[in-house]
Amino acid sequence: MRSATYDHFGKPTEVLSIGERPTPEPKANEVRVKTILASIHNHDLLTIRGKYGFKPTMPAIGGSEAVGIIDAIGSEVKNLKVGQRVAAASVQATWAEYFVAVEDMVFPMPDSLDDEMAAQLIAMPLSALMLLEYLALQTGQWVIQNAANGTVGKSLAMLAAARGINTINVVRSSDAVAELEAIGVKNNINTADKDWKEQVKAIIGDEKISAAVDSVGGEDSGALLSLLGHGGTFAVFGAMSGKPMMLNPTDMIFKQAVLKGFWGSKLSQEMSVENKQRLVDELIDRAVNGQLKLPTEATFDLADILKAVDGKMQSEKSGKVLLKP
Repeated sequence: MRSATYDHFGKPTEVLSIGERPTPEPKANEVRVKTILASIHNHDLLTIRGKYGFKPTMPAIGGSEAVGIIDAIGSEVKNLKVGQRVAAASVQATWAEYFVAVEDMVFPMPDSLDDEMAAQLIAMPLSALMLLEYLALQTGQWVIQNAANGTVGKSLAMLAAARGINTINVVRSSDAVAELEAIGVKNNINTADKDWKEQVKAIIGDEKISAAVDSVGGEDSGALLSLLGHGGTFAVFGAMSGKPMMLNPTDMIFKQAVLKGFWGSKLSQEMSVENKQRLVDELIDRAVNGQLKLPTEATFDLADILKAVDGKMQSEKSGKVLLKP
């Protein structure tokens, strides 16, 4: 089968190539899926660089999420069948014509969702939904997040709104603000404005921010912490700046803040099937009724993998980049 492979870590455009690999056979508790569309996520690119929490055995095939049709099942699979259209995330080697996944990581997709939505429904939106529950946020509370125009940021804002949770969405440009407004997200703050922190305080008034989600690191971490309310939770989701977090110990002490790390892929793998199915069902419902919108930037043939993972494409995208084997 055709696949996007690499045999050592490095810059994706330099180490990836299209090659022929044996079509995988499912183990007893696995299904084999013929890929329709596969997503390209930031964590996929970090994995290829060798900078993610998971390091595959070499040679490796890229990718961790896709939608496709089951074409073979293992002897112990009970709830899935050949011919079903399914989505899977937190799996391996989806940038190929076929991939295998444990039954518990695979979810049937309804006909009401198109392939582009199904191909990106689970990994990032599920992380956003798990994050809301990880922070124990309740209706009416406030959460602030940076890098809010990323896939998780957009998903978190839309899913929080659907649950009655208020978000403040911090970005770095007016274009990013417009991007969020275009999908109906409110309370968007541009850090290019000198008074952006005062704008945040004006929005919340006498209320407090119960949680903060940092995806950037560096000085941005400290800026979010300074706005967190007393007894609030500060969740570290990412480190886009590549810089160590700069947190004011005074804020940590006198706010009595709780600092927590969040790794969605690990939590997803450890979560019970029933609990995960509950969250996936919510994602499907939100997507079908229009409360969750997941735009696609472009779809590339697998043969054009180097164009798809190009730094310029990835940095300037406003939606998900997909691969079609």
